[in-house]
Amino acid sequence: MLEARDGDAVVVHVVNYSPYNITIHWHGVLQRLSGWADGPSMVSQCPIRPGGATYTYRFNVTGQEGTLWWHAHVSFLRATVYGALLIRPGPDEPHYPFPTPYGEATLLLGEWWNASVVDVERQAMLTGGPPNNSVALTINGMPSGYELAVRHGEIYLLRLVNAALSYQLFFKVAGHAFTVVAADACYTDPYDTDVIVLAPGQTVDALMHANASPGRYYMAAQVYQSVANATYTTTTTGLLRYEHDAAAAAGMSMIMMPSMPAFKDSATAQDFYGRLTGLLRDGKPTVPLHVDTRMLVTYGLGIAPCMPTQTLCNRTRGSVAASMNNVSFQLPKAMSLLEARMRGNADGVYTRDFPDRPPVMFDFTNGSMSSNRSVMLTSKGTRVRRLRFNTTVEVVLQNTAILGSENHPLHLHGFNFYVLAQGAGNFNARTAVRSYNLVNPQQRNTVAVPAGGWAVIRFTADNPGVWVMHCHLDAHLPFGLAMAFEVDDGPTPDTVLPPPPPDYPQC
Repeated sequence: MLEARDGDAVVVHVVNYSPYNITIHWHGVLQRLSGWADGPSMVSQCPIRPGGATYTYRFNVTGQEGTLWWHAHVSFLRATVYGALLIRPGPDEPHYPFPTPYGEATLLLGEWWNASVVDVERQAMLTGGPPNNSVALTINGMPSGYELAVRHGEIYLLRLVNAALSYQLFFKVAGHAFTVVAADACYTDPYDTDVIVLAPGQTVDALMHANASPGRYYMAAQVYQSVANATYTTTTTGLLRYEHDAAAAAGMSMIMMPSMPAFKDSATAQDFYGRLTGLLRDGKPTVPLHVDTRMLVTYGLGIAPCMPTQTLCNRTRGSVAASMNNVSFQLPKAMSLLEARMRGNADGVYTRDFPDRPPVMFDFTNGSMSSNRSVMLTSKGTRVRRLRFNTTVEVVLQNTAILGSENHPLHLHGFNFYVLAQGAGNFNARTAVRSYNLVNPQQRNTVAVPAGGWAVIRFTADNPGVWVMHCHLDAHLPFGLAMAFEVDDGPTPDTVLPPPPPDYPQC
C-alpha cells in the first residue's frame, strides 16, 4: 500500500527482479504533465527489463483524494502485481466531506489461478480463444481467512478495489449496510445501499456503521456475469468480527452469510451504477457544457484471421479479436507511442486517423449479427485520435452484441470523466439527451458500460500526452479492445509535456 496526501510528490523506485518485462500503472492518477510515469507498456514507456533493471516513477497527486491503486500493465501480470494507492486530504482541506470514520480497512478483491498467469495468457493467444477461468477469488490475496475486527457503534470507511482480471463483483457484508461516499477517488453524493458493485479497475469508498448485534459476520465478494451463457459463480469470503464479544472470541457464535444477488443480476448491477451522482463542492470543477468534439465509439468482440504465431488456432474459424470502431488496437513493437510523439516521428509507429464513428451502422445490440461475418471481421491497426489542447470531448460508448453481449468496463488514462447517462439498446441521440445529467453527474476513470447498452462520457483534454482507453477485462486488451488519444501541447510553458526523465526505459 502506498499513501500520500493531496498535493504530494510521489517517487517510486521500481527494480525488476522478475523474469518478465514489467511496467507499473498508477491507476486513476491524472499524471498532469507527467505522462512518462503513467505506465502502460508501449503506450507511455517501453517495459522495465528483467534482471534488475530499474525505472523511477515520479508524479504529483494534485487535486485528488480517495482510493486508487497501482498494478502491472504488461500482459496478465497485474493478477499478482498490484496494491492500493490512498490519497488523503491535503493541508488546505484536511477533512473528509463526510463524517470522520473511527477506523478504515482497504479490501483488494482479486483472482487466483493454480498456474502461471503468463502461461494462461499465452495459451489463450495460441488458441485464439478466451483464457482459462481463475480457480478462486481473493480478498487481500487470500481466498478466505481475511478478518476485520470492529468496535460496536463505530463507523468504518471501507476502501474497496476490484483488482480482478476478468470479473465484475458484488460485495456485501451480512447484517450491515453502506453509504457510498466516493468512486474512483471522486466524491459522490451519499448513497445508501446494502450491495456494492465494482467492475475491474473501479474503486468504491463506503462508510459502514458497525451497529449489528455483536458477533461474527461474513463479508463476501461474488462474480457478477453479464454474459448470457456464463456459468462461473465463484464467491470469496472474509470475516467481520466484533471486538469484546466473548462468544465470537471463543469461536462459538454462529456466522451469518449475506444473501447475495444472483450472479447474472444485471438489474441490481445497473441500478447501483446508475444511481451514483457527484458531490458538488465549492470551488471544484463542474461538468463542461460546451462540446468541441463528439464521437460514437462502438466496441466489443469480433473475429480476425489467425496469426502465424497462433499455432493452435482454428484457421477456418479465426481468432477472437476485439475492436473499437472496427479497429483492433495493436501496440507498437519498437517505440512507445509517447516517445514517438516526442520525437515527432509517428510515421511507422501510429497513425492519427482513428475514426469518430464506426465504418458501418447496424443494429449493434442484435445478437443475430454474430452470424454476419462481414460485421464480425475487424481490421488491425495502431490508430489514435488527435485532440487539440483544452477541447471538450463527448464520447458515446456503444456496446455491441457480436459474439455475445457483455458489460465492458472502459478505463481512460490521464483523465477523470463525467458519466452523463447510461441506457439499454442502441444509442438514440434525440431521446438520450433528455436523460443527460449536466448538474451533478458522477466522475470516474473506469465506466462499466451496460451489456447491450451504452454510456455517454465527457472530459476536457487539458493534459498533453498519449492516453490509452481500454477495456479493463484484461483478456480483451491483447485482443485489441483499446484506442488512444493524442493530446497536443498547450500554448504556455506550463501546458507543455516536459521531456522524459534520464532513466526512461528504452526498447
